[in-house]
Amino acid sequence: MKQAISGARIFTGDTFLDQHTIIISNGLIEAIVRDDLREPNIPLTVVDGGVLAPGFIDVQVNGGGDALFNNTPSLEALEKMMGGHRRYGTTGMMPTLISDTQAVLNKGVDAVNKAIEENVLGILGVHIEGPFFSLAKRGTHKASRIRHPSPTDIDWLCSLSPLKTIVTLAPEQTDAGQISALSDAGVLVCAGHTDASEKDIHKALKEGLRGFTHLYNAMRPLQSREPGVVGAALDDRESWCGIICDGHHVSPTAIRIAHAAKPEGKLILVSDAMATVGGHSNTFQLYDEIIREEDGRLINAEGNLAGSAIGMIDAVRVCVEKVGLPLASSLRMASRYPAEFLQLEHSHGHLKPGFQADIVHFHESTWRVESTWIQGQHLNH
Repeated sequence: MKQAISGARIFTGDTFLDQHTIIISNGLIEAIVRDDLREPNIPLTVVDGGVLAPGFIDVQVNGGGDALFNNTPSLEALEKMMGGHRRYGTTGMMPTLISDTQAVLNKGVDAVNKAIEENVLGILGVHIEGPFFSLAKRGTHKASRIRHPSPTDIDWLCSLSPLKTIVTLAPEQTDAGQISALSDAGVLVCAGHTDASEKDIHKALKEGLRGFTHLYNAMRPLQSREPGVVGAALDDRESWCGIICDGHHVSPTAIRIAHAAKPEGKLILVSDAMATVGGHSNTFQLYDEIIREEDGRLINAEGNLAGSAIGMIDAVRVCVEKVGLPLASSLRMASRYPAEFLQLEHSHGHLKPGFQADIVHFHESTWRVESTWIQGQHLNH
């Protein structure tokens, strides 16, 4: 069955169109046509101004809707997370498991596979963030969970294909050839929670390192004679950098520097969101401590940041209002560029014929998400 959507400026992923209509058929974009050329017999949804854009893709989501994936690695948790984040424009996510026991990681992967089998809308794969980290850069990841990757770990991660999988690790904690084994198996390997030197990062890039998780945070900083992880990440032309634009993790100046340094398309927005996003409670348990939301920040008892309290529309807003980036660039960082990082550039991140009908409708005056469509299925928020 066909449907049509009109009434707003349309951002295709490339450009803005006025007085145009999106035509959807069988969950895909069939066409974008001028309003006066729209077939009159297609069921039509007319939105109240604002912007229709490609739905947001979040590659780092720890929780949402009062669920934290590590605490309840289940199908029900994934449904709550997706429901919580959809209110903020996310139409595709990589549920993220932070450093934990192998039993928790197994349950989480099983839950993601089940969600995909049952077509839980918006679940794209899994992001395994840890436990192969530097203790010095572990952040809120539990020290007792941190370890070196064994050959068995690498074999398990390689076996997850065809499930879309991101693995964040500290390259200096790996043995020669482990990153290339993961990359060759189709795993998207990122550096994060790492105290690696520039030399370590260059080795990892040669082995297939694809990106960097939450740039600037929990990684060796840029210094004059040792560029560290940050310097190597900003200098490399091929890799992607995720960045948390919540107004707390990274300053607007540092975001502008990253945007200027990386080639267009290589900086992507992530939420790094926890359970409070789209939920009713402002506290949750992480490992054995209580995390609370305070003034838009998630902090532990010592006052350290513990993930973020934002959805993707908030990250877009910060990029526009505080960093000063154009709306088009900010929207691409939330949709088109994450799709390219995930190797989904032929199906996600654009509004054009043949692409999945994942759409967000929002008003840029209020940054309120009014509606989303995933595979053409409409939900008002």
